[in-house]
Amino acid sequence: MSKNFKIEVEEKNYEDIVEGRNPVLELLSSNRDVNKIFVQAHEKHGSINKIIAIAKEKKIVIVEAEKRKLDAMSPAGSHQGVIAIVPPFNYCEVEEILDYAKSKNEKPFLLMLDGIEDVHNLGSIIRTAETAGVHGVIIPKRRAASVNATVSKSSAGAVEYMKIARVNNLNECIKNLKESGLWIIGTDINTKTEYYNQDWTGAICIVIGSEGFGISKLVKENCDMLVKIPMKGKVNSLNASVSTGIVIYEALKQR
Repeated sequence: MSKNFKIEVEEKNYEDIVEGRNPVLELLSSNRDVNKIFVQAHEKHGSINKIIAIAKEKKIVIVEAEKRKLDAMSPAGSHQGVIAIVPPFNYCEVEEILDYAKSKNEKPFLLMLDGIEDVHNLGSIIRTAETAGVHGVIIPKRRAASVNATVSKSSAGAVEYMKIARVNNLNECIKNLKESGLWIIGTDINTKTEYYNQDWTGAICIVIGSEGFGISKLVKENCDMLVKIPMKGKVNSLNASVSTGIVIYEALKQR
């Protein structure tokens, strides 16, 4: 494994949570460890029964708790009567994403996020990327949202199936991706090429910037190509998750 793609993962001895019925069901369907599951007292109906049954089958500890306790534990405020306690999210290395694409006999299809700070946006982007068959998502370690319970909830559980790498330096990562044969395609409103006129069929990494500032100057300079989404209205920007969906589904259509 190349040392170029080593990433630093912060070592923290803490637990994280996944809340909400669908995210917890997706969690139980994945291979991720679950320490215990809190279920709201007197809420054993519908999908809660399915969660309890799967948890018992997997020998996961189930704790019955009052609603006020779950409310206090819930960062997103939408636990729907169930909260799972899990180890911190296990980020991967960028090379693992490339190896995953290779194992599927597919050209790498990566997504890099530059400066996405809103956790709901990050969750929505991961959800869209997973449905479109993106092999992995790359996020920066600093000045950007990281994967937490709210991201998991916003992604509808997609974080459990998506490989996510967290790197110290996006530009260094771009350099290494280029050396691995990928084309780096960024999004920028001021460029001339519309996204639907771009060739997305090769080994690519799509770069999406923040809503307020777009892609940072140096990252933009390091992109091989830049594309834009045409704007015809009075508002000249889209939500980052919407922009991501438009671009990656054009890539999926071509691929």
